[in-house]
Amino acid sequence: MPILAHLDLDAFFAAVEELEDPALREQPLVVGGDPHGRGVVATANYIARAFGIHSAMSSAEALRRCPHAVFVRPRHSLYKQYSRAVWQTIAEIVPRIERTGIDEGYLDLASVARDFVGARTVASAVRTSVRATTSLTCSLGVSTSKVVCKIASDRRKPGGITVVPPGHEARFLAPLNVRLLPGVGPRAEERLRRAGIETIGGLAGLVDAELKALLPGSIGPLLRDRARGIDPRDLELAGETVSVSAEDTFPRDISERAQLHAQVRRLAELVAERLRDSGLSGRTVTAKLRYGDFSIRTRSATLPAGVDEAKVIGDVACGLLDRGLGDRPGALRLVGVGVSSLSPYRQLTFDG
Repeated sequence: MPILAHLDLDAFFAAVEELEDPALREQPLVVGGDPHGRGVVATANYIARAFGIHSAMSSAEALRRCPHAVFVRPRHSLYKQYSRAVWQTIAEIVPRIERTGIDEGYLDLASVARDFVGARTVASAVRTSVRATTSLTCSLGVSTSKVVCKIASDRRKPGGITVVPPGHEARFLAPLNVRLLPGVGPRAEERLRRAGIETIGGLAGLVDAELKALLPGSIGPLLRDRARGIDPRDLELAGETVSVSAEDTFPRDISERAQLHAQVRRLAELVAERLRDSGLSGRTVTAKLRYGDFSIRTRSATLPAGVDEAKVIGDVACGLLDRGLGDRPGALRLVGVGVSSLSPYRQLTFDG
């Protein structure tokens, strides 16, 4: 059964600007073009959104709605730096990721969680790790399909987690406004509204003849399936590699340190082989520890030069595992080793 999550960084551009200049946190902030010209709002913080300002609105209209708003021009190179740090952090916890934008993407939680109880724990660990690493907040929606996850991630912003377990997808979607369903554009929304279809549940309940009359072509059945929570799309994993990792879940929890070290060194061999096959090296080594209660702890160390050698990766990862267990002793059900801060060439490595 798929267990997916959609992650969305909250008011990302504005949040970065607030981190760079904390004085902006208490003011209505708009990131976008010139409000005295033809600029457009890229995003706004939550104070500004209370005035009805939203992305894609003209900056002039935003200024009219909130004359005392602070306007700043987008700094895309800065946002990319923060985004890279976010996704490297996430990849240390969930290795299978589809990035759909600089500030959002899908996570395959089934690769690290056995069920939806574990998935909520992993989602919480991701949220905590993003906040600890970058001081940014994110919202997550967890469910069985992309369409439900996407809608769910927007329900408890900022910083919330919404879990829609299997069998509850259609019930969750039914009362929501039909325009919230991905794929329902302005024209389709107008046709549905003229027919009295205001909610996603109303679209889900259309019979074939009604659907064909309102939404001709292939789009009708597709949208009706999505309205019912049916969306078979898998993650598209092509894109920038932000980390290389390997992990293993044990048949029985392990507490003996020598056994754990042996597992970590075996995983380090796999990671080193994958790095060399890809022509990559990395400076940040991460050890992941999952306990019997599904809680996750990660420990990372950034080295002065990129590495792709199994012994060095294993030595560092074993030290990180010892540090993590020193902070919280206990038996582990999974260990993982990852390398991030990657470079597309092999740098000088350390002597052991």
